[in-house]
Amino acid sequence: METWVTFFEPQPTPPAEAETFPSPFDELGPHALARRAAEALQAEFQRGLIAPGIPTATLDGPEGGKMFGVLVVQEPGGRIGFLRSFSGMLGGRWDVPGFVPPLFDREARALIEPAGEATVKGLLARFEEFQASAELREARSAHEAMEARHTQERAALRAKHEATRQLRHARRAELAASDVLTEASRRQALHALDQESRGDKAERRRMEAAQEEERRALTSRRARLERRLRALERLRHIFCRGLMRRIHDSYVIPNARGEHRPLRALFEPGAPPSGTADCAGPKLLAHAFTHGLRPLAMAEFWWGAPPTSGGRAAGAFYAACRDKCGPLLPFMLRGLRVTPPRAFSPPSGVAHELSILFEDTWVVVVDKPCGLLSVPARDASVTDSVLARLRARYPHATGPLLVHRLDLDTSGLLVAALDPETHADLQRQFARREVHKRYVAWVQGQVHAERGTIDLPMRVDLHDRPRQIHDPIHGKPAVTEWQVLERRGERTRLAFFPRTGRTHQLRVHAAHPLGLGAPIVGDRLYGHEAERLLLHAESLSFTHPRTGRRVSFERPSPF
Repeated sequence: METWVTFFEPQPTPPAEAETFPSPFDELGPHALARRAAEALQAEFQRGLIAPGIPTATLDGPEGGKMFGVLVVQEPGGRIGFLRSFSGMLGGRWDVPGFVPPLFDREARALIEPAGEATVKGLLARFEEFQASAELREARSAHEAMEARHTQERAALRAKHEATRQLRHARRAELAASDVLTEASRRQALHALDQESRGDKAERRRMEAAQEEERRALTSRRARLERRLRALERLRHIFCRGLMRRIHDSYVIPNARGEHRPLRALFEPGAPPSGTADCAGPKLLAHAFTHGLRPLAMAEFWWGAPPTSGGRAAGAFYAACRDKCGPLLPFMLRGLRVTPPRAFSPPSGVAHELSILFEDTWVVVVDKPCGLLSVPARDASVTDSVLARLRARYPHATGPLLVHRLDLDTSGLLVAALDPETHADLQRQFARREVHKRYVAWVQGQVHAERGTIDLPMRVDLHDRPRQIHDPIHGKPAVTEWQVLERRGERTRLAFFPRTGRTHQLRVHAAHPLGLGAPIVGDRLYGHEAERLLLHAESLSFTHPRTGRRVSFERPSPF
């Protein structure tokens, strides 16, 4: 049986730590041997082919790129090589020469999937046909037209009644001031005005009753059709869930001990997300276990255009995903000694003294160095931050101090307030966009236009914190203006003017293909890691809360 191993030439010396397997959830990059395997595979991609019949350019199209994986393995005879895989399907195929096969039972899936997909397509067609039907369109249109007409009728009647009310008010004033009318005549005239007022109220009630009767008839008809549409949608969802359960049951997951467990059993009491066990990592490990190959190290990387949400860069390495692989890989690795995953942590001992650009009784402006947190980390072992240093410097200051924040990797100007009133005033200025900020950055890529505006709503990636992603539906507004300052080779130096203050806004807007499509140099989250992130908050301008004067500060970038 084909094992799809690519052997290293020359053969490497087995790693000294070969008794342990590096955690696939390690955030600090792959083992050197896994990196070597990944770079060998990437070199093949750069020559123009992913596999026979699948050009590398396929991954640059609108469908976007794909996650690939390599697993360094040792065969029983001692030779070391690597397996390769991809997540999901590649070029519409599960099986691609040179890459390990999928994990599912082919015969079981062949009995389930074709008929199931045909049924899903049929249910979807029924739903779409009814959704577009003349009957439903007419019911919705009639209901909306009725609501609009009723609104106009109520407004017209209110205007009419207001005019007659004003006339009655004036008539009552005339009757009260008249000295020629007898008391009986005055009472009779006032009674007639009261009757007219009651007549207006009766007219309004008659119109409301007539509208309610019409509304009940049309609402009942539309509600019946809307219930039918929802029933068709529920039927499709119920069938899809059942079909997905049957598809998941075609996956039996092996581990290093030789144990096997149904996929769904690893996610109880919940259900596996769509695409679970089709990621690159599980495919690689399953193939190694099946063929008696000893896993040594693994790496996963992205290749091709980024996904529509952003957050991936070609050639960059990524830890295994938490939502799909989090419950799966720990079971598969049972029987191996696995090193604990390393998480990114801020460097220690950054800049002994905090650089203070301005301070008075109310306001402090500091120049934050790259690598220093703005506020303490969630990890209690990391205590150093701008906030901690300010509290030590100003022990009598009250309130939250920092008015805004900069990312750990970003350097530049930060403003703090030494009392709650000043803090609240400055935060209001930020909320009203009265604070002017200017950042400078080098991005990896040639930006051809001279200036522009990026408007890409953003939210946190719930499955891959702290990364942020573009989400046009659920994202919060995020707007950045930019201007080219310099071009040098494959890099461009830019000025950024953020009009909103979302987390990682400039980094996402630079890297995303709908933004600049050029990640900031050194961006370990949205591009490629380097010595530092070349992003600096260069200038800051606001109205001093106590003096009322406009104040501005600048600190040129250190790169």
